Amino acid sequence: MNNKPPKRKMEKGIMGRTIKALFKSYPKMMTFTLICIIVNAVISSIPSIFMERVFTVVGKALSENAGWAEYGWEITVDMLILIGLYVVSLIMGAIDKQMMAVITQGFLKKMREQMFNGMQNLPIKYFDSNSNGDIMSYYTNDIDALRQMISQSLPQLLTSAIMVLTLFFIMLWYSFWLTLIVLGGVVIIFIVTKIVGGGAGKYFVGQQRAMGKTEGFIEEMMNGQKVVKVFCHEQASKADFDKVNEYLYDQSNRANRYANMLMPILGNIGHVLYVIVALVGGAFILSAVANLSIGTLAGSVTVVFNIALVVAFLQMTRQFCNNINQVSNQVNSVVMGVAGAKRVFDLIDQKPEVDDGYVTLVNAREVDGVITECEERTDVWAWKHPHGDGTVTYTKLCGDVVLTEVDFEYEPGKPVLQDVSIFAKPGQKVAFVGATGAGKTTITNLINRFYDIADGKIRYDGININKIKKADLRRSLGIVLQDTNLFTGTVMDNIRYGKLDATDDECIAAAKLAGADDFITRLPDGYNTMLTGNGANLSQGQRQLVSIARAAVADPPVMILDEATSSIDTRTEAIVSRGMDALMQGRTVFVIAHRLSTVKNSDVIIVLDHGRIIERGSHEKLIEQKGQYYRLYTGAFELE
Repeated sequence: MNNKPPKRKMEKGIMGRTIKALFKSYPKMMTFTLICIIVNAVISSIPSIFMERVFTVVGKALSENAGWAEYGWEITVDMLILIGLYVVSLIMGAIDKQMMAVITQGFLKKMREQMFNGMQNLPIKYFDSNSNGDIMSYYTNDIDALRQMISQSLPQLLTSAIMVLTLFFIMLWYSFWLTLIVLGGVVIIFIVTKIVGGGAGKYFVGQQRAMGKTEGFIEEMMNGQKVVKVFCHEQASKADFDKVNEYLYDQSNRANRYANMLMPILGNIGHVLYVIVALVGGAFILSAVANLSIGTLAGSVTVVFNIALVVAFLQMTRQFCNNINQVSNQVNSVVMGVAGAKRVFDLIDQKPEVDDGYVTLVNAREVDGVITECEERTDVWAWKHPHGDGTVTYTKLCGDVVLTEVDFEYEPGKPVLQDVSIFAKPGQKVAFVGATGAGKTTITNLINRFYDIADGKIRYDGININKIKKADLRRSLGIVLQDTNLFTGTVMDNIRYGKLDATDDECIAAAKLAGADDFITRLPDGYNTMLTGNGANLSQGQRQLVSIARAAVADPPVMILDEATSSIDTRTEAIVSRGMDALMQGRTVFVIAHRLSTVKNSDVIIVLDHGRIIERGSHEKLIEQKGQYYRLYTGAFELE
C-alpha cells in the first residue's frame, strides 16, 4: 500500500485552492474575519510592552524613593490602556469565531453540493471502479477533516504566525542579543517539527485513505449480509475485516504516536529556552552588558540590561515559544485537512460524461406527414436536428435501433463485443440469449450510452446516437434492471420516479398495467406506504413489479428489460407477462432473459457467445437449425 507523503507542491496547490475558494464564496466575511484575527493577534502580543513600562516606572520610583502619588497615575494609565486593548481583543475574537462558524458550515455545504452535483454527471465507469463506502467517505471523513482545518487549524495557524512575527519585531526592538538566543531555540524547534511532524503527516494521509477503504468494506458486508450468512462466510469476513482494520490501526497508531510526541518535546524545548534566556539575562544585568536593539538606536530603550527589560523579554520568550508550538501543533491537522481537501477536489474535478450531442427530443404534432414542434405533451415525440446552415429538421421518434459492426472493450486489449450488428425495427421484440459474460447487458449499456463504443455505429431512427444528447436519448428509453433500486419515499413516489410530472391516476394505471396494483392496495397504506432501505419491507418480486410500473409510467417508445422477471415466481410472472405484453405493444423492446420461455414470442432471438453473435432468428427458425439455441432450449446444454 502506498504510504508516501503528499508532495509539497501539491500541498501548496490544494491549500491555495481551498483559501481561494473560501474568499470566492464569502469575500466580505472572510476579509472582515481576517482583519479581526490580525487585530486580535497583534493585541495579544503586546502585554510584555506594558509589563516593561510598569517595571521601569517601579524601578524609577524605588531609585528615587518616590511613592504612588508621583508615579501611580502613569501605571494606572498603562493598565487602563491594556484593559481597553484586551476588551477590543475579546470583541474581535468573539466576532471572528462566530463568523468562521458561519463561513465553515456554509463552505462545506457548497462543497457537498459541488461533489453531489458533479457526481450526478459522472460516467458509470467511475462507480464501477470505486466502492460505495469509499465514495461515502468523501462526504464524511474528508469533509470533517476539511472542517477541522478551516474552522480551527487555519485561524489558529494565522493567529500564531502573526503573533510570532509581531513578537519577533518587539524582541528586536528591545534586544538583539536575547533575540538571537530565542532564534537559536526556534531553529531547534523547526528541526524537531520537520522530523517528527513529517512522520505524523505521512501517516495521517495514510489514515484518511485507510478509513475510506474500511468504510467501503463495511458497506459491502452490510449489503451482502444475507449472502455472508447463507454461505457461512462469517469467519472469513471477520478475517478480511481484521486485515483492513489492522491497516487503519497501523496508520492511525503511527500518526498519533508521532503527533503525541511532538507537543511534549516542543514544550520542554520552550521551557529550556526560557531558563537559558533568564540565566543569560541575569548574567547581562550583573555584568552591566551594553544592550543593542532597535529601541536603543532610537533612544527609547535602556542601553544597559536591567531587570525590567529581562522580565519583559522572558514573557515575550514564553509567548513566542508557545505560539511556535501552536504552529507546530496545527501541522498535523493541516496535513489531514489538505489530504481531505485533495480527495474532495479530486471528486469535484472528475471528468463528467462526455456529451457532444446536439439532437434533442421534443414534443411534436404530425399533420399530413408534417412534423412540427409544440410545447404541450402529446403522443408524438420527435428528434430536433439542427444543421450547420441554420435549418432544423424533425424526425419522428419511432424506435428504429440499428447496431452496425460494433466493437467494445471495457479495458484496452480486452474485447467484450466484436463485430455485433443488430437491426430492431419499430415495434419489434428482440431477445438476447447467452451465458453470463456473453455481452447481453453490455449491448443495452451501449444503446443508452452508459459506455461509448470503440468502433462501429449505433443509429436511432437513422441518427447516430453520438449526436443525440444523452439526457434526451435516455428519456426515450425505458429500462427495467435485474437489480431493483427503490428509494426512500412512498410507493407512489417510487413509481412517479419514471415521470416526475405524472399524476396519481397515471401512476396507478402504470401499476395496474405491470400487475402491481393488486399487492400495492393490500399494503398497510396502499400507494402511500413508506419504503425504506431499498424497499426492504417488500419481497424481491414486489420490488421488481414496482420497478416495472416505474418504467411503464414513463411511456417510452423503446423498452430494455434486463432480466425483468428473474426475481418473480412463475405465478406472478404470468400476471406480469400480460401487463408486459400490453406495455410492449407498439414499442421496440430489447429483452435479456435466462428463462428461455420468456423469449419464445420474440420477433428476433440473438444468441451471443463471448461477445459475438453466433445465431439469430425466430424461436421456430432457431429450433429448426438445431444449433446452440436448440441445445439451450432442450436442456442439452446448460446456459451457465
